[in-house]
Amino acid sequence: MKHIILLFTLLLSMTALWAEDTRCYELRVYTANEGKLEALNARFRDHTCKLFEKHGLTNVGYWVPSDKSDNRLIYVISSPNRSTHAKSFKAFLNDPDWKKAYAASTKNGRLVAKIESTFMNATDYSPIIKSVITKKERVFELRTYVTAPDRLNNLHARFRDHTCGIFEAHGMTNIAYWTPTDENKGKSNTLIYIISHSNTPQAKKNWKGFIGDPEWKKARAASVKDGKILAKAPHKVFLKAVDYSPIK
Repeated sequence: MKHIILLFTLLLSMTALWAEDTRCYELRVYTANEGKLEALNARFRDHTCKLFEKHGLTNVGYWVPSDKSDNRLIYVISSPNRSTHAKSFKAFLNDPDWKKAYAASTKNGRLVAKIESTFMNATDYSPIIKSVITKKERVFELRTYVTAPDRLNNLHARFRDHTCGIFEAHGMTNIAYWTPTDENKGKSNTLIYIISHSNTPQAKKNWKGFIGDPEWKKARAASVKDGKILAKAPHKVFLKAVDYSPIK
């Protein structure tokens, strides 16, 4: 009974924080050339982030994988809408200060080997994203779920009504939930979200507690009684925030 009351209380408190979020979000993944990740971070720290803000792009969060062999920079920026986002990014690319910083940073070779971009909309159950810096460094987890045909709404319902609250009950903090804006990026079948844990060992404990939770087992069983929801196993990557990230 205490567990049910705690879960209900968490759901109520989270609902109070949820509000319609119509902003345009962009998830950008940069694969750095060998030995260039630190230089890429320096360019963002010293130049890019400030120029983004100058041109109306909001810095949401910046992370690198916890696995040091993974040389990617993963970040999210936002703006009021897609058209404004495009205009802001164009203005950023044409800014003389950016061109100068880019030229200086690449005089010994290009920093980035590959760039991947996904435009996203926040789900109706995604918390309001806040710039939060905790006293202790925490670990973030970026997860991507691809559903079976016509099952995305079922997945959303399960997260909205059950999963998010049970996550919080087991020490996981909901950061943000999105679906891609474009069909070729998974608009009709993909959920992308970020949660956080106090540390990596605790993350394993959190997941073990979540998976073994009777409420989760009940919710999952009910959600798949008319067919499976996921087309394949979720893709996950553990992340740590870089020093210049608004969210740490």
